[in-house]
Amino acid sequence: MAKKFKRINRDRPYLNILDFLVKERTFLGIIMVGIIVAGISTGYGRAAMWVGFFFAAYATVANDSIQSLGTFIESNKARKWWILWLFVGSIFLVTVTWSFLHYDGDVTYQRLLNPDGTSDYPHPEKFSFFQIIAPLVLLILTRMRMPVSTTFLILSVFSADTSGITSVVGKSLSGYVMAFVLSFAVWYLSYNAIRKFFKSRKAHTGWMAVQWIVSGSLWAVWVMQDGANIAVFLPRHQSLFQFIIFAVTIFLGLGLLFYLRGDRIQEVVSEKSRISDIRAATLVDLTYVLLLIYKLFISTVPMSTTWVFLGVIGGREIAISLARKKKGKKHRKKAFKLIARDFIYAFLGLIISVALAAAANKSIRDAIFASISV
Repeated sequence: MAKKFKRINRDRPYLNILDFLVKERTFLGIIMVGIIVAGISTGYGRAAMWVGFFFAAYATVANDSIQSLGTFIESNKARKWWILWLFVGSIFLVTVTWSFLHYDGDVTYQRLLNPDGTSDYPHPEKFSFFQIIAPLVLLILTRMRMPVSTTFLILSVFSADTSGITSVVGKSLSGYVMAFVLSFAVWYLSYNAIRKFFKSRKAHTGWMAVQWIVSGSLWAVWVMQDGANIAVFLPRHQSLFQFIIFAVTIFLGLGLLFYLRGDRIQEVVSEKSRISDIRAATLVDLTYVLLLIYKLFISTVPMSTTWVFLGVIGGREIAISLARKKKGKKHRKKAFKLIARDFIYAFLGLIISVALAAAANKSIRDAIFASISV
C-alpha cells in the first residue's frame, strides 16, 4: 500500500531561504545587475555619480513611503493613484525648485552645506564601490519590509569623519524620543474622546481637505529634510541640467510609488490600528509634521525622519493598547511586539550604515578601530 503523501515542513530555515530565493528571483537578479554596474562604474567619476543617483532616487522614494506618504496612501485607497501622484509630485517640484533658486543650486535646504561653505558630506571626485551600492542595500532591506533610516544608510558613506554620523544619530535619537512621548500623550489622554468621535460618526467631507493640507505640508517638510539623501550623489551646487534630471527622475519615481500603492514597505503602516481612518491618519501626520518643522529649524544637521516617524507610530500604538478597556493582554503584547520589531530593524539599519561607512572611508574606519582598542 502506498504511503500517504506528507507535506514538507516549511518551517525549516533552509527551505524558507529557498522559497525566498525562488519567489524573489527577479528582484535578486536586478540587484545582481545593479552590483555589477556599480562595480564597472567605480572609478569613473561622472558615470558613478549618475549610477549612484539613480539607485538612490528609487531606493529612497520606495523606502520613505512608510514615513511621509504611508498614512496618506493608506487612507486614500479608493482614490485613483495618478491623482495622488500629481498632488504629491507638484509639491515636490515646487519645494526643490525654490531651494535650487534661493540657495544657488543647492536643492537640500543646506542640509549638506555648512554656513561657511564647507560640508561634512563632501562630494567625492571618485566614488567608492560602497558608496554606490549603499542604495542597493537599502532596496534589499526595503524588500524585507524593514523601516531602516535612509539618512543613516546613505549619508554615512559620504561622511568626512565620525562627527558627520554622530551628529545625525544624536539629532535622530532625540527626535524619536520626542515623537514617542508626544504621540503617546496625545493618544492616551484623548483616547476615549477620539474613539467616541471616530466610531460614532462618519468622517465629514471636510476631513479630506484637512488631511490633504496636512499631508502636503508633511511631504514638503520631508523633502526639505530628506532630499539630501538623494542629492548627496550630485554636486552640492547643481547646474540647471543636473537639476532637471534630479527633479524629473524623482517625480517619475513618485508616480511608480503611487501606482504600486506603496509596495511592500506599506505593510508597516497598514498593520497598525485603524490607520486607514482619514481622521486617525490626519492626527498622526499632524503630530509628525509639527516635530519635523521644529527639528528643521532648530539646526541644519540632517536627521533620520524614519526614526521620528517610528516614534510617532510607536507612541500611538502603545497608548492605544494601554488605554483600551478590553480584558486580556493579547492586544498589548501585539503592540509591544510590533514596536519592538520596528525599532530593532531601524537599529539594525544603523549598524549596517556604520559598517558601510567604515568600508568606504578610511578615517571613519580608523576612528572606529581606535575607539574599540581604548
